[in-house]
Parts: sequence; C-alpha cells; structure tokens
Amino acid sequence: MANPSDKHREAYREEAIELLNELEESLLELEDNLSDMELVGRVFRALHTIKGSGAMFGFDQISSFTHDVESIYELIRNGKVAATKPLIGMTLEARDHMRLLLDAGSGGEPADEQEGERILEALRKTVPPDVLSGIEGRPKDSVTESQEVSVSGMEKTYRVTFKPHRNILLKGINPLFILDDIKELGRHHVLSYLSDVPEIDAISPEECYVFWDVLLTTESSLNEIKDVFMFVEEDADISIDLIDEGGLISGDADYKKLGEILVERGTISPEAIESALGEHRFLGEVLVESGLVPPTEVRAALAEQQFVKEGRKKRSAIDQASTVRVPAEKLDKLVDLVGEMVTMQARLTQIAYGRKDPLLTGISEEVERLTAELHDSAMNIRMVPIGSTFSKFRRLVRDLSKDLGRDINMIMEGAETELDKTVIDQLNDPIVHIIRNSIDHGIERPEDREAAGKHRQGSIKISALHSGSDVLIKIQDDGAGIDTKAVLRKALDIGLIGPEQELSDSEIFNILFHPGFSTAKKVSSVSGRGVGMDVVKKSVEGLRGTVECTSRKGMGTTITLRIPLTLAIIEGLLIKVADSFFVMPLAAVEECVELSTAEAHEEHGRSLVNVREELVPYIRLRNRFAINGRRPDIEQVVIIRHEEKRVGFSVDEVVGEHQTVLKSLSKVYRNIRAISGATILGDGTVALILDLPKLIEDAEAEEALVTGRSMQHFRTSE
Repeated sequence: MANPSDKHREAYREEAIELLNELEESLLELEDNLSDMELVGRVFRALHTIKGSGAMFGFDQISSFTHDVESIYELIRNGKVAATKPLIGMTLEARDHMRLLLDAGSGGEPADEQEGERILEALRKTVPPDVLSGIEGRPKDSVTESQEVSVSGMEKTYRVTFKPHRNILLKGINPLFILDDIKELGRHHVLSYLSDVPEIDAISPEECYVFWDVLLTTESSLNEIKDVFMFVEEDADISIDLIDEGGLISGDADYKKLGEILVERGTISPEAIESALGEHRFLGEVLVESGLVPPTEVRAALAEQQFVKEGRKKRSAIDQASTVRVPAEKLDKLVDLVGEMVTMQARLTQIAYGRKDPLLTGISEEVERLTAELHDSAMNIRMVPIGSTFSKFRRLVRDLSKDLGRDINMIMEGAETELDKTVIDQLNDPIVHIIRNSIDHGIERPEDREAAGKHRQGSIKISALHSGSDVLIKIQDDGAGIDTKAVLRKALDIGLIGPEQELSDSEIFNILFHPGFSTAKKVSSVSGRGVGMDVVKKSVEGLRGTVECTSRKGMGTTITLRIPLTLAIIEGLLIKVADSFFVMPLAAVEECVELSTAEAHEEHGRSLVNVREELVPYIRLRNRFAINGRRPDIEQVVIIRHEEKRVGFSVDEVVGEHQTVLKSLSKVYRNIRAISGATILGDGTVALILDLPKLIEDAEAEEALVTGRSMQHFRTSE
C-alpha cells in the first residue's frame, strides 16, 4: 500500500513545478516592466506558496532557500526596494536552483549547496545594505502580518470606515480621491452616510458632512490598505475591520445575522437586540420603528451581509469547478478504449447493413452517434492550450540572446489554440532548434541592424492558429533572411546538387533540412553541426506534419509547422491494392482521378498521369510493396500535395473515408519505412497506415540512383 505522505509529497511536487513555471513567466514579464506591482505580487505569492508548502511536506531545503528570496520581494512589494534587471536575473537563477532542490527532494541528484549560497549572496548584493539588515535577522519560521493576509493569494474582506473631519476640504484634500484609491485594491461596495448633512440653508461648501463605509474584498495586506490613508490619518476617523477570512468555504455561504453585524459595528447593545427579537417580526423593521437604530445603519448592515454572502458563493463555485489532476497514462488508456469502441462500432455498422434488419440498423446508428460523442469528449480532454509550450521559450530567447549579444523581443500569438497534449510534448525540441537557428543565424547584432536601417531590437514571433484538422505554428524572425547563393554554394561543395541545376527558392530552402547541412562557418555551442533543421523535419514528419520555409533576404525568415490536432484517431482515406488495405491521412489528399492502361505512360523513367494538362508523377503502390496479382484495366490515382509538389499514388480501388484508430507496430516492424502504423477495420481486417513523405522520399532517392539526377528534380510537372 502506498504511503499517504508519499502521495502528499508528489502532489506538492506537481504543484511546485507549476508554480516554478508561473514564477519564471512572471519574472520574464517583470523584466520588461519593472514598475508593475501586480507582477511583483505574483512573484511574491508564488515564492510564498512554494516556501510554505515545502516546509509542510518535508522539503526543508526548498523552504529555507526560498525564504531569503521571498524576503527580498516582500521589500519590493512594500516599496523599500526597486525591482532591477540584475535582481530579476539572479532570481531566475534562484528559480532554477529551486527546481534542482525539488528534484533532489524527490529522489534525484542532490543540489550543489555552494551554488545555492552563491546565488543568495548575489541576490543580497542587489539590495542596499541598510534595507537588507532589516530582514536578515528575522527568524526563518516567523510570519509577517503582510504574509499572513497574502497566503496563496487568498482574498479577505474588510469593512473600512472613512469619516473625514469637517475641515478636510480646507486642507486641499479631496476625500473622493481616497475612495478611488481604496476601490483599486479589489472588489468593493461603497456605502454613503448622509445623516450629518444639515438643512440646505446651513450647508457650508467648505465643510465635509458625508462619511463612508467601504466593503472591500482584496488580496492586499492590512498594511497596504492603511497606506491609502497615509496622508489623511490626522484629518479623518479611520477604522479597518476584517469581517471575512476568505479561503475555501465549507457548507453553505451564510454570514452573520443582522443583529450580530449591528452589535459588532457598535450601533446597538446585545441586550437591545434580545429585546427586539422577542417581537417576532423582522429585526430591521423593529429596530427602525422603535428608533433604536437609524435606517442608514440597517441598510449598511444588510449590504454587508449580502456582499460577504456573494463573495462566499463565488469562492464556493470556483472550488466546486476546480480542475482534477489525472495522470497522462490514464487519459491515454481512456483514448485507447475509445479507439476500441470506434472499431467495434464500425463492425456493428457493417453487420447491421449486411443483414438489412431495421431494428439492428437503428441500434447501430444510435451506437454510432454515442461513440462519436464519446470520441469527441475524450479528444477534448487531451486538448491543452499550446501557450503552455510557448511560455517555456521566453526564457530560452532571453538567455540565448544575452549569450550571443543580441537584443530580441519575443512575441506570442494564439497561445489559447488547443492541441493534443501528446503532440505538444513532442513539439518542444523542433521549436527549440528553430528558435536557436533564428537567433544564431537570422537576427543580427544590434549595431549591424542599426547599420542596415533596422531597429536595434530584433523580434521572434511565435503564433498558432487552427487550419481545418491541423494547427499551423509559425516561427517568424525579422533578421537577415536566408542567403540563397550561400546555400547553393555549400550544396554544390558537398555534392548535393550539380553545377547545371536550377532550383526554385522553395527547393533551395528545402536543402536546409538535409542531414548534415549547415552554412555556419564554424561550429559553436549553438549551431554549426548540421543536425538542427534535420531534427526538425524528422520530428515534425513523425507527427504526420509538414515543415515549410519562406524567407526574404534582409527581411527575415518564417518556418511554418503544420501539425495534426491529434495522433490517436484520424480521418483517413481507405484504399485497396489486390487484397491489401491501406489508409492515407485524408487531410493530405487533394483529389482522385482514374487512370486507364492506355493513358499510363512513362517519361525519363518516371510514371506520369495527365491531370488537366498537368503531368503529375505517381507511385505504384503495387510495385512499391511487391503485391502480386493482375492490375485492373482502370486504376485510381490518389493525388496529394507534399512540400508544394503534387504527387499521385496508384491503387486498385478507393474504398472511401474511414475514421482510423492508430495502432503502433511491434518492435519487429517498427523500422519499416513508409508505414507509420496500422488500424483494424470493422470486419477485423488489418489496414496499414501509409507514411506518405517517406514513400515520396524513397521514390526520389531511387530515381536519383537510376537517372543520376538529384532528388530535387522529382517535380510536379515538366
């Protein structure tokens, strides 16, 4: 049986990883806007929660280390220290050390204690010594007042009474400005008291007769609320009372009764309340009629009661609607079961239509509807915003641009675009390689950009948007662009192309994805070994996606990744060659045309089909997979688009669209090219899923061997 404490430690670890990611994101945003106190608050709350929960679950090293960092950000929150870029840089290093401490506490390699001390010492040097001395002597287990009211960003509700003295206007103070400052601290409700306002003939325009109660729900500390009244303390009667602790609400959202609120406010005695309750009428009505409490006081108490109740209901609703953590393997199992359901539903549909039984057909159609809904729900569960991946690259851009002497701003768009979590997990490495190339090869140094008439600061823009059943991810820089002449020279030097070949820009850009190709003049820690873009292409094609590069010299480069939404279940086109079934991803298919034996011809050793006066090369799957049997008199050619080329695949029969549940191949068949997986049809037959880019690549390679031409000559038309 699992130890309960281990479950709690694992839960803390998962939460801490999220908080560390949030901390990194907040620090990077704060670095661009050093005066944003909301970001400072986010940093402080993340640090405080990591520290407090770490001590609770036995991660003492994290708690101790984080305490010192948190103390510095408490000084920033209180206005005693200003946030600076060196301080944020050291805090990012501290964040990385916290992650090492977290891994060490979970059984990983122990963190370097000396490195931790070095980071803390460097952090302390960013703070003036006289200010720092105020926090160094504080016991590690103490909690300040501002910490107590800010635990985990928890909201609390206060009743703030602000009663200006009559002569406050004569001192040039406008009480309404004070009210505006209070309202900026959080959710609020303002109650005005007019009981002291005299008859109109006796009103002096130089005196203030109104006073206010403000019901305030805020994450701000008591000290921060008091700071609003810093300059009017001697000119007003001020009281700040905590009336609701916040946090999670157990049971209903009830608050104090009307009588309790009036007693607490000092409006009436408990004895008078007891006497009024004996009349068995509404308490407020009795108190007003008897003259014990002014109507304004009753209205104020009722408003307070309603305000707190509404706040509690909102917190309760948020708690009930909170997300549930589910291990990824459980979701994968759910999707696998849904896949089995899709297969069985297809089999049931086939049997129902074969028997022509109306009752069985009706049941089959209902099962088909339910299976489709279940499939959509299961897929949506695995969909997560791609912004969670984008945010990781902010740190990469920041650190790498500093190392290479660049000034780069990163822009993100479409972070809310959703993609299958399995796909997102595999996108990290390709995008890292593209960003590293953009910074090292693309974006110039500030002085070079200025000399070229550009802004000193370069930019990298990462965007995502849905396009049918795919997601388009674009990584765009405004750097020097790709020098096509340099690419051609290097390709010629290493024998990739011949001296007489003429290539289009898109064909030249595709050379960049060739294994081992690099235009870097020397190998560095960032690039130059010719493995980056090759890895990008292989990784993206492994996701059944495509890569496209466009560039203008002096203007920048754009790399576009087209990725399917999910890898588990796809829409496919079912085809047949002899007795063998295959599936093509439907998103790649453009059209199907007929090909008779008389129309089939070859040119330069290649099979070509005439499609509306355009010669399109095609690959015979019968020959490719060595399938025996007589070829039909009329074949079907399925035409797809691949890297701006139109390529056909000749088959015996196009069966139709088919919702395909992907099954991975066993280790024995895993290295077979041109097959990316398999699926089971409704009658139990196995259909192989074609890896179209690999099929085309193999055909291009064979053609180059036979004709002596480069594979770049495998083109759409002559």
